[in-house]
Amino acid sequence: MSTNFDALLEKLNSCSMKKVAVACAQDEPVLEAVRAARERKIADAILVGDEPKIRQIAASIHMDLSDYEIIHEADDYAAALKAVSLVKDGKADMYMKGLIDTKSFLKSVLDKEVGLRTGNPLSHVCVFDIKGMDKLLFLTDVAFMTYPTLEDKVHIIENTVQICNACGVMNPKVAPLAAVEVVNPKMPVTVEANELTKMNDEGIIKNCIVDGPLSLDLAIDPEAAKHKGAEGRKIVGDADVLLFPDIHAGNLVYKCLVHTAEVKNGNILTGTKAPVILTSRSDDFETKVNSIALGAVVAESLNK
Repeated sequence: MSTNFDALLEKLNSCSMKKVAVACAQDEPVLEAVRAARERKIADAILVGDEPKIRQIAASIHMDLSDYEIIHEADDYAAALKAVSLVKDGKADMYMKGLIDTKSFLKSVLDKEVGLRTGNPLSHVCVFDIKGMDKLLFLTDVAFMTYPTLEDKVHIIENTVQICNACGVMNPKVAPLAAVEVVNPKMPVTVEANELTKMNDEGIIKNCIVDGPLSLDLAIDPEAAKHKGAEGRKIVGDADVLLFPDIHAGNLVYKCLVHTAEVKNGNILTGTKAPVILTSRSDDFETKVNSIALGAVVAESLNK
């Protein structure tokens, strides 16, 4: 079981180095992350995009491109289709967003001919290594699904359990979050959380433990659970997965952690045939490298 990102990286020492196909690689932060991932033996890369610009940026950061495969395509969307097809054809293990708008990148992921669609909804998972916690914490969905329905939440849980398993967390504890920990018909989020719990009890949602609704403190703080008399719950401050009611709640918690706590984190898009690395331009260098590492861990798990 991986308890932090260092342990997660150690998992990669026992497997072959993975390869990431980058769409529109003419982006300095992405090239820096790709170089670091290679130096740390996390993953190699195929750079697809405007080759003159890629070489210009690489020269400005003193990056040696002699051992990288570069595929020239000046048109952004055409470059994305070429990059994602490399993953579809098994020439790369994961797909990463470079200097291309998110809408076009996702369109390439879902392309019927060369994309990575599975037929299931996509969702986003953030894996956090937070100082003071002795386990990885999985947040979902903070960046993709805006207002997930009950059915969407079932898929989000299934997608996230797969990521947990790849990271060595088996039978993860999933906390559907709400402002309160009791069912209130006037608060639909609590009703849906209770439905998810019932579906887990009935074996419809498998390979995890679901207990909701839960307030955030009951989900992650054992002392709060003790003081509130919640010892009888399936989750008593020891959740592995925080399932957010909507993108607003998830995004606020994500940014609060990133900007106020001492953390390491990586982000990945799930529900696809292969790992898709979708980071924000505001994500720092280490987050991009960690996201490539997370993708490599998931790719290794999918290959077994």
